[in-house]
Amino acid sequence: MHSGLLLLFLLSLTERGCSAPQLQGCEPGDELSGRCSSSSLNVYEEKPKCTQLHLGYCNDLGYSSTIFPNILGHRSRMDAESGAEYLLLSVIHGLLNGECTPEIRLVGCSVLASPCRNDKMIKPCRSTCEALRKDCIHAFEAIEMAWPYFLDCDRFFAGAEEGCYDPLAAMRARQELTRSNLPPEEPSTIIQFTYTTNAQMYNILKKTAAKCSHISQVYSIGRSTEGKDLLVIEFSNNPGQHELLEPEVKMLGNMHGNEVLGRQLLIYLAQYLCSEYILGNQRIQTIINTTRIHLLASMNPDGYELAAAEVEDRNDPDLSYQEGHLMNGWISGRANAQNLDLNRNFPDLTSIFYRNRRSRFYRIDHIPIPDSYWFGKVAPETYAVMKWIRSLPFVQSASLHGGDLVVSYPFDFSRHPQEERMFSPTPDEQIFKQLARTYADAHATMANNDTERCGASFYRTRGIINGAQWYSFAGGMSDFNYLHTNCLEITVELGCDKFPSEVELYPEWKRNKESLLSFLESVHRGIKGVVKDLDGNGIKGATLSVRGIRKDVTTAEDGDYWRLLNPGTHILTVTAKGYSRVSKRVHIPHNMNHAGRVDFVLEKVPVEPDIHDHLFPTVDSWDRFDPYNQFERYSNAELQEVEQEEKPWWWNYFSQSGASPPHWLLRNV
Repeated sequence: MHSGLLLLFLLSLTERGCSAPQLQGCEPGDELSGRCSSSSLNVYEEKPKCTQLHLGYCNDLGYSSTIFPNILGHRSRMDAESGAEYLLLSVIHGLLNGECTPEIRLVGCSVLASPCRNDKMIKPCRSTCEALRKDCIHAFEAIEMAWPYFLDCDRFFAGAEEGCYDPLAAMRARQELTRSNLPPEEPSTIIQFTYTTNAQMYNILKKTAAKCSHISQVYSIGRSTEGKDLLVIEFSNNPGQHELLEPEVKMLGNMHGNEVLGRQLLIYLAQYLCSEYILGNQRIQTIINTTRIHLLASMNPDGYELAAAEVEDRNDPDLSYQEGHLMNGWISGRANAQNLDLNRNFPDLTSIFYRNRRSRFYRIDHIPIPDSYWFGKVAPETYAVMKWIRSLPFVQSASLHGGDLVVSYPFDFSRHPQEERMFSPTPDEQIFKQLARTYADAHATMANNDTERCGASFYRTRGIINGAQWYSFAGGMSDFNYLHTNCLEITVELGCDKFPSEVELYPEWKRNKESLLSFLESVHRGIKGVVKDLDGNGIKGATLSVRGIRKDVTTAEDGDYWRLLNPGTHILTVTAKGYSRVSKRVHIPHNMNHAGRVDFVLEKVPVEPDIHDHLFPTVDSWDRFDPYNQFERYSNAELQEVEQEEKPWWWNYFSQSGASPPHWLLRNV
């Protein structure tokens, strides 16, 4: 702890510029700030000359001669090695959890020990510094540290026209050589196949988004029980907004904290999509240019930390109960920090569907969340994901788990409560089977009947199964997606070992990469279109029905829709409150590899009361989310308003405890 405080003190010195007397870097005003002094300039006046480079942490710069005094005013190698800048470079790898190293070290060393030719200093290139800052500033922000002053791009670096030196050129050349020597079947994108802590995961995702800022961004959908970000990385040719007729796909991993392979695969997938897009991979460019992709690598970062800590403990040779990763728990870290199983924590809409399925007029799309749900324990992770699911017009989704090798699909809850293993299909059974087949068939071993499973028997289904037929449970995320929104979600069980050893990460990536990409491409099947009025305005909330499939989809904000359908002939009908009904007959050929476009134009008609209106979920019931305000915080304006008035008796209690007063107390102030 004391060494950490000392390091922070030294780093603060580097930010203030107090580590060494400045010489060549002095500018007007520096003397007042302490960076330079007139006495240092007078004492150290001597002719600079080239000298042999001998700095322990800077011995791989690609040149052997440097010059003193250096840019920072260090007069000798001893001055440089005793400065806080050199100390920072020596610990930067551990400080940033491996992020942006050795890049930061190499560029910093080029400032401390710039190359020398004919007794003249060659400054490092400003363009290299600027690119490095753009890619790595997030890593410093993650540890709440300012960008080091001695990496000031405008001050200590030079332009290309001045004959600058690129300190990263040799490293890039080595990477290119490594890439060129890879066998043809190996990926051209280089990924480090290791496990990542939560901090490392956030840094990798942020760095990836910064590297591909033209097609990517990161955003948080909320926080875990212990306050960790639920960070999503998005890929699109127009990141940050929904584009008309561009389908939205999501993938989630690590819902159960001890099922970690999916988390790592999504981190690798993000890096792969970014790198391959830049490298000109036409397939990846087509996927990203036509699809909006959202990847939530970890839905349960709290559980992951608990599971990872247990693996570390069991791999400790000093512990007598060492059993390794295979025995990591089917329990430890599965739940969130509240000990809630997140895949049992969603509203049970399936039971509501079963109770009402025989009613001729009951709609099974956008089933409202019952008020009783909010009186139970709702995890913040569950709430965040529900809000996310409702906020975007997702078409399809995959949730990555571990514990077996199979793809399951809704319903996950049996249509008979006493039957634990009963085939319980949705109205979209055929399209769900096709989605599951897409992933399983592209996997190296999942669809192979000879593959050794994990106790369950899927040999007759080639690696896919209806969820309730496998085992039944209520409150699952996939059933919620299907019954509350337009989104169709499958559950991918990636293997028997929930926490595989690190050496298995690359082979697992090879087994699953094609499945992940094929699943992203599979959203472009069926039909899509726009529902408009006679003036060309999109109609939000219009309902698209398919004859024979009792599950409707509704249009998004601008009137666009997507309907996943298998090949064949379908009768489509679109309705909207206050508009005419329009039907069309559509044929989808078997060889069609993209979604066909079918638009609808509706004419306004007088609204007549319908005796069955009360059976339909209304706009109010859809928008009424978190009705008892268990998650939404009151606004700062409300707090300030109370602060300005005389404080009530309960104010000090909530102020001191850090808890949030309920809305009804604020209203009665």
